[in-house]
Amino acid sequence: MSFWEKRKAAVEAEARAEQAAVAAAEAQAQEAALAEKSDEELLAEAGLPDPDSLESAEQVQDFLKAALPQRLKTRALRRLWRLNPVLANVDGLVDYGEDFTDSATVVENLQTIYQVGKGMFDKALEAEAEAEAKAARLAEPEPEPVAEAEQAPTLDTAPEPAPNTAPAAPQFETADQEPPAPTAPRRMRFHFESTQG
Repeated sequence: MSFWEKRKAAVEAEARAEQAAVAAAEAQAQEAALAEKSDEELLAEAGLPDPDSLESAEQVQDFLKAALPQRLKTRALRRLWRLNPVLANVDGLVDYGEDFTDSATVVENLQTIYQVGKGMFDKALEAEAEAEAKAARLAEPEPEPVAEAEQAPTLDTAPEPAPNTAPAAPQFETADQEPPAPTAPRRMRFHFESTQG
């Protein structure tokens, strides 16, 4: 930008700032004038009923559009909340329905495991340590139960199979044998005929 473009932009910014300052001063003067008057005087000037006697949402809407101080508009909104059954009957299952900004309800010296930027960092470390311990347990071979194998009774009276019979049934796996390693899943293979056209 050239010097004159920058100068023109600065002059326009100054003019906007002056207008905003004048508008803010007018609003502050109007609020001060309204604050000096009582609620009854303000309602009489605006031709509106008492905010606690409003009967419909349309009356509340008209009340909020009027140039009145915030304290009267807040009273009108409180009346609206009592008029509307959806707003009046608060659902107990509403999340964040309570006011947690009240310092009287805050427990002093509240301790938490939550860390800003890290979340529940300690829980994540514990879960990681448990996973490592479990992996270490699974990696270690279990000792073979030698004492149980020696105490197991043997069957010497089992009949011998006849020579012309079918092959013997497959033996069941014992605890000493490791199960076969799972095979990798087969992948689908596609073959396309080459078409020339």
